[in-house]
Amino acid sequence: MPAPGAGGPARGPRLTGAFRCATASLGRADTLAGTASTVRAFLLLEHPGGWGRRVPRDARLPEGLGERLTASAAEAGVRVLLVRRHGRTPLPGPRRVFAAYADPVTPWVETTEVEDPGRVLDLDLAALGAGRSPGLLPHDGSLLCVCTHGRHDVCCAERGRPVATAVAAAHPQEAWEVSHIGGDRFAANLLVLPHGLYYGGLDPASAVAVTGGHLSGQVDLDHLRGRSGLAMPVQAAEVALRRRLEETREDAVRFRRQERDGATTRAWFEVGAATYAVEVRTTHDDEPQRLTCGVDRPSRIPRHDVVDVHRA
Repeated sequence: MPAPGAGGPARGPRLTGAFRCATASLGRADTLAGTASTVRAFLLLEHPGGWGRRVPRDARLPEGLGERLTASAAEAGVRVLLVRRHGRTPLPGPRRVFAAYADPVTPWVETTEVEDPGRVLDLDLAALGAGRSPGLLPHDGSLLCVCTHGRHDVCCAERGRPVATAVAAAHPQEAWEVSHIGGDRFAANLLVLPHGLYYGGLDPASAVAVTGGHLSGQVDLDHLRGRSGLAMPVQAAEVALRRRLEETREDAVRFRRQERDGATTRAWFEVGAATYAVEVRTTHDDEPQRLTCGVDRPSRIPRHDVVDVHRA
């Protein structure tokens, strides 16, 4: 069976029956690198209840909160996600809120607790969207967020829940289930904040290895989809450079700048005292594919081919 990304292992067992986007992606051997959602500002609200299909609009939140939060976050350029501890058992007491900014060089996360979920509307989302503190308390640690949003895509539930169980058992303080983060066809998906690292094609064993490696300062190149603070071609460039240098230390490769000329993107990174330039050409497959379980409309898959890597 072909690997899901260069050097990567197969992404779990094939499922039978109805269409599954993750199974189809596995059969096409879709490349993982360069597929992370491009987001820097995240607002996470703990909500153990029903999430609905569209978060936060369809979630079982207090009346009107989902619509108002959706509008405010969209204006500020902030991605709203719902999170819950594994098991979905509601616990009494306040709910946790996280504000994270996935800057590719200096990411950060802050947190607080609220008795009333409506208090999130008091946060300065414009500041968060611009990369400034919305006024919460610094959070020293990572958030390991496994997508289990079955109402959005069935693959996220079927493949995500076993992974969420394994990650919660290995890292109970850092582990969260999270609503849709993008890339359903790569389920099970993991978002690591505040770094904005997206991982895909995980099963329970590989998820425990990836999360344990991250907490030790390492990235897993076999499952890394990209860094959400970078454009998709630049994500692919970082993964290619890391492979070329066999560099897996998370903080060892530092993005500096990029240029785009049509379908060609050039990105520069610092590694130690050296600067490297990576050139990537983006194309799209000729034949459209169905990329999610819930949407019948096919799309052309983008490909980010690395043309050149050299020391500048």
